[in-house]
Amino acid sequence: MPEPTPVHPDALAQIRALEPAQRPLIICDVDEVILHMIKHLEAFLAGQNLTFLCHEYRLTGNIAEVGASAPLKELKVKKLLQNFFDEICHQQELVEGASEALSGLAENWDIVLLTNLPGGHNKPAREALLRQFGVPFPVVTNEGPKGGAVAALASHSTGPVVFIDDSPSNHASVNASLPASTQVQFIADERFKASMTKADHVALLTSDWQQTSAFIGSILQREAG
Repeated sequence: MPEPTPVHPDALAQIRALEPAQRPLIICDVDEVILHMIKHLEAFLAGQNLTFLCHEYRLTGNIAEVGASAPLKELKVKKLLQNFFDEICHQQELVEGASEALSGLAENWDIVLLTNLPGGHNKPAREALLRQFGVPFPVVTNEGPKGGAVAALASHSTGPVVFIDDSPSNHASVNASLPASTQVQFIADERFKASMTKADHVALLTSDWQQTSAFIGSILQREAG
């Protein structure tokens, strides 16, 4: 198993400013989980004559000019993602069922949204859009693997901790830093979900919020039972 991931200093400062969780805790990603990302990114890339080479869960090495086989270099991909978030962050669409599912779960769980944003300066726009969609939970912006931030968020929680994210690298990081958490890999885009093999440390691989809500609800039922 890889070493636990340290928490990014900016994320840690945000976590320390939050009220500690008083109940079981859900730590939930935003992009491709609560808000659509892949379909917006595809449209953004198409506007620049770019495309995904395949529907595998990676960005670096998987974006190229239309008709080309050689992927763009890593620095170019990072710049594209920065521009994407600058232009599209405030326009992303809600994943079907996300608001209703999270509102229902909030009756019994504390919920924190942990999202990776380049530079973190899009946080106000992201918070405003989420509130507009009825998702008013605290937002922590992070950079890099999420294991350290998840462990920090969970340090004062009582009861189970559930981590919801689309990224396999984030799930591996959380498995190293907080293996006791229950991990749900949620990928809204069915093509990318179909390319994913569920890792042993992932309890549920899904693209359905109704299924996710029922699965998480059953955790407390088992705890009580």
